Amino acid sequence: MNDLMIRAVTVDGSVRAFAAVTTELSCEAQRMHQTTPVATAALGRLLTAASMMGAFLKSDTDLLTLQLTGNGPLGRVLAVADSQCRVKGYVGNPLCDIPKKENGKLDVGSAVGKNGDLTVIRDLGLKEPYVGRIPLVSGEIGDDLTSYFATSEQTPSAVGLGVLVERDYTVRCAGGFIVQVLPYADEEAISKLEENVARIGSVTDLLEGGKGPEVLLDAVLDGLEYEVTDRITPKYYCNCSRERVEKALISMGEQELTDLIETDGKAQLTCHFCDAVYDFDKQDLQNLLDAAKK
Repeated sequence: MNDLMIRAVTVDGSVRAFAAVTTELSCEAQRMHQTTPVATAALGRLLTAASMMGAFLKSDTDLLTLQLTGNGPLGRVLAVADSQCRVKGYVGNPLCDIPKKENGKLDVGSAVGKNGDLTVIRDLGLKEPYVGRIPLVSGEIGDDLTSYFATSEQTPSAVGLGVLVERDYTVRCAGGFIVQVLPYADEEAISKLEENVARIGSVTDLLEGGKGPEVLLDAVLDGLEYEVTDRITPKYYCNCSRERVEKALISMGEQELTDLIETDGKAQLTCHFCDAVYDFDKQDLQNLLDAAKK
């Protein structure tokens, strides 16, 4: 099953839902960053959530950033998405390796750590971006985003995320859902949603065998009539380029560029999101210094 994100709404307009299969983009992230299974699961979950939340954005230039900063050995976990559900991200410690839980599941919560924050940044092209921040609930990411929606956006929501990693470190399946109750939902619909969410044991169990995101929608919206309003293909996408890196170096200013030329005579910068390496020799840096002076 190719990656796919589906947006849906109940026919009475009281509930909206998003469901996604993100196996391919999670595989790409694992390959790019060479992550261990628990790091793959954490990054894959956050990328999945970001891809669905990217669909909340209106403009092609809007950006959404999700950042987890817990006290666990994984370090910072970050994902960025645009309105086309293109995502990129990284983990602070891609080689993090901790024991599994007693039930054999990857212990993402302990890898992230429970003491820390979840930060959501929406850059909508205004003077200042919108920033929401809450304390981590469990570090399992789905629980933390559920808490964020209720606390920061006053929108009762349920978030389910899952990444199943093979023994050879590849991703067998990945995906998730976000379901949100809108202000005019009645108690019957809310109760039905709560029952459905409680009944869903594992996102990856539902997606096993190459099933699409429809199976997630059917599970979470069981008993509620809904219609699909959009289908988008989420992708891992990094827009870094040498030109962007050159602009970043120029923005350092004349003095710092001069010090870099005189001290090192070269520079090497690596993109956090795709690990692309950009090398600049002394002449390259001098050209950038000349541009900075202009």
